[in-house]
Amino acid sequence: MNRVNIAQPDVTLMLDWEGVIREASLSTSIPEEGVQDWVGRPWTETVTDSGSDWIRRMLEAARNNGVSAFGQVRQRFPSGKELPIEYTTVRLGGEAGLIAVGKNLQAVAELQSRLIATQQAREQDYWKLREIETRSRLLFDASNEAVLIVEAESLRIIEANPAAIRALGLAPGWEFLREVAPRDEQTFRGMLQRAREQGRAPGIVVHLGAERAAWLVRATLMTRDPSPVYLLQLAATGFDAQTAPRGAALRTEELLDRLPDAFVVTDQDGTIRRANSAFLDLIQAAAEGGVVGESLGRWLAQPGAGLSVLLGAAHQHGEVRLFTTMITGELGLDAKVEISAATTGIGSARAIGFVLRDVGRRAALRDDGGQLREALAEIEAGVGRTPLPALVRRTAAALERHCIDRALRLASGNRTAAAELLGLSRQTLYAKLGRYGVPEDVATVAGEDM
Repeated sequence: MNRVNIAQPDVTLMLDWEGVIREASLSTSIPEEGVQDWVGRPWTETVTDSGSDWIRRMLEAARNNGVSAFGQVRQRFPSGKELPIEYTTVRLGGEAGLIAVGKNLQAVAELQSRLIATQQAREQDYWKLREIETRSRLLFDASNEAVLIVEAESLRIIEANPAAIRALGLAPGWEFLREVAPRDEQTFRGMLQRAREQGRAPGIVVHLGAERAAWLVRATLMTRDPSPVYLLQLAATGFDAQTAPRGAALRTEELLDRLPDAFVVTDQDGTIRRANSAFLDLIQAAAEGGVVGESLGRWLAQPGAGLSVLLGAAHQHGEVRLFTTMITGELGLDAKVEISAATTGIGSARAIGFVLRDVGRRAALRDDGGQLREALAEIEAGVGRTPLPALVRRTAAALERHCIDRALRLASGNRTAAAELLGLSRQTLYAKLGRYGVPEDVATVAGEDM
């Protein structure tokens, strides 16, 4: 007859009906622990205070139902050692009492502790990686040098820092090789092949863009999922001797950015490559990086005067004069504009420059001047019937009110800003508003208390 090996519980307790220990035994997995001191003591006194309630519930369940659910307690041994033990209690037949069998969970607890420690270490590594990534992103964006990340196979731009967007008008999604002059293409590919073999390659001079400006380009191969990429660093080499005026420092970019009229440069399809601050204000955009790579037609709202009509006229005649349409900004505000444009280059290298002038404010100013003329005409009609001092006072009042109206409109209804434009205190402006009965829709703005 074969003997069946049955695993012995780590802790076995024979109990009476009240839960007092009558016998206690341990398996070899808990060595050097004498438990004879437990005999004659209530089971609840051999565990920590937090486990007493669990034991009472298990005893009651075993007496009533025959067996209890599993419960985990910290068993305190006579030596002072404490171990996590998972017990279940079973009712014996007749008046034999109860038996409690327990399993040592120390190994499980150690495994859980290791798992928690590993999770904490992984979390710390994750945040360290995020910190490194954030620092790299800040350096990437803050660099004064143009930096591009392009796919190694297709040479399509994945990322471009603000310096590259400003200097070259490049945006993610464009093919960098299209910007390289044909005469430099073979040399540029050779530099990339060297970077693929050695990890990086020394810089070479490459002519880029429609203007074929000279740039020093350095390439570094980087591993990235799902495929490797090139990090391209571009530094301007200065103006060519044939094109730069002798002794003159050109500030074209700075002048265009300070131009009061909106100015934008697109490719032949109307995709924006450069935009000045006035254009960003006109379309209510926060930064140039958010519009480069977008179609200009995104903001042209008037039917029949969209981008296709504008580009068709520009390609056919080489220029456009006073093209009237509507611009809808990011915040939903419309503005009537006149657009003039000119093209340069041929084929895929063609670029189009647009000047957009807001003519809505011009009409509003003309309306304001008409109101003043009407008021002065009424005063003039009183000559001969009204004393001169009264006519002078009425003229001064009409001119003063007109100036207040103009200041409020220029300040978009902000009374504090309007008072500064007029050289008045805010209280003085309030008094004059009350005197002339200026309507609230002109004298207030949303969110300003009256």
